[in-house]
Amino acid sequence: MTFQTFLFFLVVLPVMFFGLLLALLVNVIDPSGDRFHRMAAWWGHFCARLMGISVEITGEEHYDPNANYLIVSNHASMADIPLILGSIHLNMRFVAKEELGKIPIFGWAIKQAGYVLIKRGQSKEALKSLLKASEVLKNGRSVHIFPEGTRSTTGEIQPFKRGAFMIAQKAHAPILPVTIIDSNRITPKKSLRISKARVQLIIGEAIATKGKNAQELQEATFATITKNMEKYGITA
Repeated sequence: MTFQTFLFFLVVLPVMFFGLLLALLVNVIDPSGDRFHRMAAWWGHFCARLMGISVEITGEEHYDPNANYLIVSNHASMADIPLILGSIHLNMRFVAKEELGKIPIFGWAIKQAGYVLIKRGQSKEALKSLLKASEVLKNGRSVHIFPEGTRSTTGEIQPFKRGAFMIAQKAHAPILPVTIIDSNRITPKKSLRISKARVQLIIGEAIATKGKNAQELQEATFATITKNMEKYGITA
């Protein structure tokens, strides 16, 4: 067991548990989820500092903190979510698997806060649940989604699913492409071992949705994220 793994169980999980209990009350007071997001952003920053994770951010000039976007990034570690929360200064909600909403306390809190819980698969119900995210965007909040659908085991980028880009198209919201590099060194998939790492977040220029279909948005976003992976990190 690494020292970071020890800290995760001794400090991070208890802080998260009591924070979620507080969040249940906060969400009643503020059903918009905005205060919950501020708590989650603090938690993400706290986790990175505590675990000795160095985060280098490039491209912060590519977004307006007062605007809203569909934030799209690759996914290689369970640490990606706290890293995004603590590093990108947007009032965001995450798209998450429906199963997470069934976890006591955690699931209740994220549902109250307006996180979008989606069904797996290609059914009409799955698409309908995914497109709920467009309503969040229309209400002025940003939405984050991992279009690969699952974590990469190697850190390399996997094919994107088109559903994510239907969200942006329906909401007429710009896409903010974010490349996450080396987060797989923190927590490999199917492992609870946590290690120090230096992670890069490369924020690309926002991609306008006007005049583009979902396929074109998917291709443009994938091209930006893989290009930045090749430029700053490993070969995609």
